[in-house]
Amino acid sequence: MKILVRPHQIPPRLAAAAVILNSGLSKSGADEDTAASLHGMASGTYPFLRKVPPSTFTKLLSKTEITLGVALLVPLVPSFLAGAALTGFAAGLLGLYLKTPGLRQEGSLRPTEQGIAIAKDVWLLGIGLGLVAEEMRDHRP
Repeated sequence: MKILVRPHQIPPRLAAAAVILNSGLSKSGADEDTAASLHGMASGTYPFLRKVPPSTFTKLLSKTEITLGVALLVPLVPSFLAGAALTGFAAGLLGLYLKTPGLRQEGSLRPTEQGIAIAKDVWLLGIGLGLVAEEMRDHRP
């Protein structure tokens, strides 16, 4: 696994980092209504989250997004590790998209107006998988 990021990996890492870091920073000062809304949507898809109070969930989500954004920005974080973390995060978002009623058109993967904001996060999954796949390909025994 390489320590430094390859030059061609910098643009997708920066693009993903900018969006995720902004999202995390935006949630860092979330009020109770925002926390309840975020928690309600997430716990509807992932029932184990119902045990976590909305404010705690939102703080953890904010810190996770900030940490992931910084990891993508810092060139000393290996692309395999950053890509794996991004892939996991994006998979969670897409799970939310696939399982939340009203985000997709009936019987289709196509998003509704309400689902567009989450459906377009598929590009995060693509970046994450691309980073992981490249590192795995280049480090075969």
